[in-house]
Amino acid sequence: MQHSPRAAIPLLARRLVRRHYRLIAAALLCAAAGLTVHELTPAPLETVPVVTAAADLPAGTILADSDLVTGSLPASAVPSGSTASVHDLAGKRLATALRAGSPVLDTSIVGPGLLAGSPPGTVAVPVRPADQSTVQLLSPGQRVDIVLSTGNGYEEPAASEVLANDVPVLWKAGSTADGSGLLGRQESEGLVVVAASPTEATALASASSRGKVFLVLVG
Repeated sequence: MQHSPRAAIPLLARRLVRRHYRLIAAALLCAAAGLTVHELTPAPLETVPVVTAAADLPAGTILADSDLVTGSLPASAVPSGSTASVHDLAGKRLATALRAGSPVLDTSIVGPGLLAGSPPGTVAVPVRPADQSTVQLLSPGQRVDIVLSTGNGYEEPAASEVLANDVPVLWKAGSTADGSGLLGRQESEGLVVVAASPTEATALASASSRGKVFLVLVG
């Protein structure tokens, strides 16, 4: 029985499929796998430039361009208060120590950013304790009571008054003060900046003229 040329074409195709079905199946599997991998591959992350510390930096450092580098972080991981410009930070003083690679935030800098997250109305108040050695025991974030001591126990009766209760330390003068930045060496020596309410700030403003101020660690 002879097949017509038109009928012979499907027959030839079936024979080719039988002969090469393993190769065809493998090709189809590879194509399917490629499509699956393409669908599962995540899209490239969007990154944002962020200024970080180029090396370990102590609190009180006056930032220079060489202290800073610009890196990149995923947009979803960029912390609030960061900056993309080294020039925005050059010349400013660090309020806290930074490890190499840490983003430099507004809360890391002596200035208004120190009050980020504080209750509305909170103000930054400088205090100079009578006992200068107390300053060495403090670090930003620690909480203190601020006590005013008046009188000497002889001509005037001794008395103590708590002017501010459980307030956080924002900044303290460090050994790196060099006459530039927020304050010079003489002005900043022995100085501590705390976050206080307006009422506490009023009491603290005149404290040094009324007696001796002491800081007491709490918590």
